Amino acid sequence: MPSEVRTIKKYPNRRLYDTENSGYITVADVKQMVLDGVDFRVVDAKTNEDLTRSILLQIILEAESGGVPMFSSEMLIQMIRFYGSAQQTIIGQYIEQNVQAFLAIQKKLQEQAKQVYGDKMMLTPELWKQFMQMQAPAMQGMLGNYLEQSARLFMDMQQRMHDQTRGMFSAFPFPGFTPPASTDDSSR
Repeated sequence: MPSEVRTIKKYPNRRLYDTENSGYITVADVKQMVLDGVDFRVVDAKTNEDLTRSILLQIILEAESGGVPMFSSEMLIQMIRFYGSAQQTIIGQYIEQNVQAFLAIQKKLQEQAKQVYGDKMMLTPELWKQFMQMQAPAMQGMLGNYLEQSARLFMDMQQRMHDQTRGMFSAFPFPGFTPPASTDDSSR
């Protein structure tokens, strides 16, 4: 039976109230809920507006500020540049699909470890960390190849969309617009 989504209320004084436990919690407690796989929703106590994303972004900001950050400054700059552009939705979906692909790879490795070592062997976060350190070059190569292939597919998709758009508007007499040269797909 699926568990109910836990409701966390955020009050104007920025305190978070866990309605399930009838007590105040911290952002660190919310982070632990994420790590534990607890389904929750953060809402404004007065307006009932969903604030879950802003709390999750706050958790990411705190994680990025301390320790070893996951995102380089260059990546953050590029992500900021995508906001408000035509690519914003596509990039969001692209990143989400890549994270899902990475999780699928991780799950597959866990299943293989279970087959080799039996039910008692599960890759805990600590064992996963050790495994990744031992297999870092191979994993980096595999993920690098995957990302290269993914980037090529993305660029191909973007080029096809560009070509389709140019072809669609070639019938209209726009000043300074030169229609694309016709290409014969059979010559490829």
